Amino acid sequence: MPKSKNLLLTSKRRKSKFKKQKLHQHEPESLFPEKKVEEEDEDEGGFKLKIAAPSQEHGVQPLGNLYFNPGSVNVRNTGLGNLQILSDELVLDILGLLGASHLGILATVTKSFYIFANHEPLWRNLVLEELKGEFLFNGSWKSTYVAAYHPKFQFSGDGESNLKIIDFYSDYLFQSWLCANLEMKPKWLRRDNITRVRGISVEEFITKFEEPNKPVLLEGCLDGWPAIEKWSRDYLIKVVGDVEFAVGPVEMTLENYFWYSDGAREERPLYLFDPKFAEKVPVLDSEYDVPVYFREDLFGVLGNERPDYRWIIIGPAGSGSSFHIDPNSTSAWNAVITGSKKWVLFPPDVVPPGVHPSPDGAEVACPVSIIEWFMNFYDDTKDWEKKPIECICKAGEVMFVPNGWWHLVINLEESIAITQNYASRSNLLNVLEFLKKPNAKELVSGTTDRENLHDKFKKAIEGVYPGTIQELEKKAEEAKRVEEQRVSFWDSAKSDSFKFSF
Repeated sequence: MPKSKNLLLTSKRRKSKFKKQKLHQHEPESLFPEKKVEEEDEDEGGFKLKIAAPSQEHGVQPLGNLYFNPGSVNVRNTGLGNLQILSDELVLDILGLLGASHLGILATVTKSFYIFANHEPLWRNLVLEELKGEFLFNGSWKSTYVAAYHPKFQFSGDGESNLKIIDFYSDYLFQSWLCANLEMKPKWLRRDNITRVRGISVEEFITKFEEPNKPVLLEGCLDGWPAIEKWSRDYLIKVVGDVEFAVGPVEMTLENYFWYSDGAREERPLYLFDPKFAEKVPVLDSEYDVPVYFREDLFGVLGNERPDYRWIIIGPAGSGSSFHIDPNSTSAWNAVITGSKKWVLFPPDVVPPGVHPSPDGAEVACPVSIIEWFMNFYDDTKDWEKKPIECICKAGEVMFVPNGWWHLVINLEESIAITQNYASRSNLLNVLEFLKKPNAKELVSGTTDRENLHDKFKKAIEGVYPGTIQELEKKAEEAKRVEEQRVSFWDSAKSDSFKFSF
């Protein structure tokens, strides 16, 4: 599912205190744990790191460890001098204004500045801003930057630091490393409460899921897709050649992206998310079909003027999309071709914990990364009356996401998927209402003509499907009238002066 472009995401890292505990590597857990009759509420203890996780970058420790070493002084503060009153996040924001040379000089001033100036996201930003997609990942972002400008310089590219700083304590920096190297806990994967169906009719899908606006996982929809058999790494690299695809803020060849995804170990891996893949490589368009349940796509009346609506999605384990609502009030389907994805969905009237949308919906503040949300907020929902819908969607399966639903997706392994957003008769009125909002210029996405999209779309619908909008409006009014006239038993009893006698 595409991250809605109308939602300007603001990352907020929740302050958390880490107890001193053993962080250890382990053999991988089963990706799909056996379901249990009752969900276990108890925490499974500690954190488990991914196999081959690097040691903590530069020796940074969680702040809680300082209290177990009463004789220690946090070199974070002594090394920052008067800047120690600033939060770690603000210090990094300031350093983000510097270029590579100044960061390199600053790293030689104190141990504290050494750690801050080598923070990997700073160098990631420099690489993406200066090199765009023309880089070959070299194990770390700083090493990648240095190798691009000084190829003869011998720089360790394994992401390991040769310099470890003693007595540097920071929850913010430690959590960034932890989120990049943490295994998904089994309890985060255990809940599976979505409805799964196979072989239902289109009419049944519309009646049971599309019209009531309920998510569902569809099995057996992709059995005839050539993509299921063909889309391996080697095949895709051969077919696409030097064509570049949208990866975050840059464009990269698929071969270079796979090279990056194999070597990267970071909190928010770059995600390949391209809306023009079919135009760039037409053979890919011919190797999948829209499942029968989603073939009524009314935005098709706009032809080439329709907003972006379909994407090829490729990403390593840990990549994905943080909580968002899909653009333009559309519904969507997401078909997994290879790999597997963990989904968490909340209905339109339930805002996920840790997510803070602005009143007009134009901005959303959320945790820095998906793993951070699981660490800090997932357990908040266990006592909620309206629990989220969760599942693991595997290769060959399709997720239906109704309009207005909040959803988060994380790849549990390297995954390739196709997703499309669409408008059918079931949600046409919702789409039209969304497109004519007063702040449509900020909310509408996927097109350069945001302000006029409503009028163009409505006019095209009336031309191709005359009377459809009026018919849907009439049905909606009838349904609303029935709902208003529906009186509960207790209201009826009260109005008729009904009394119980005991």
